[in-house]
Amino acid sequence: MRFMMIVKASKDSEAGKMPSEEILSAMGKYNEELMKAGVLLDLAGLQPSSTGARIKFSGGKRTVVDGPFTETKELIAGYWIIQVKSREEAIEWAKRVPNLRGEGQEGEIELRQFFELDDFGPSEAVDRAREMGKELSKKK
Repeated sequence: MRFMMIVKASKDSEAGKMPSEEILSAMGKYNEELMKAGVLLDLAGLQPSSTGARIKFSGGKRTVVDGPFTETKELIAGYWIIQVKSREEAIEWAKRVPNLRGEGQEGEIELRQFFELDDFGPSEAVDRAREMGKELSKKK
């Protein structure tokens, strides 16, 4: 089972403020634990929404809206993708994430499970997706 652990943005992350050395060190240790356990697939921090854009779909048209975006509660500052045996194991890993805002501060990690191709019924589109997955894995 694959899960994404999503780090919610804060005013500091949206302002481009980098984490303290203490927080970076704690994150490095946590990331090493994920790697040693063999559950880490990917991770990254994201730049502030001021460097991003949203593409809105409406009435057959696409409109580009440049950042920044005002509601930080709905923005993502970073993520981990992990592969574990159960939802409970994913929750245990998420509970171990160091508080990126500093101990005693408000923070939040959102945990979301990925759909797997086996979750969908048989179809030509699913078969094409499987083939694409094979091609992507060859590129790694």
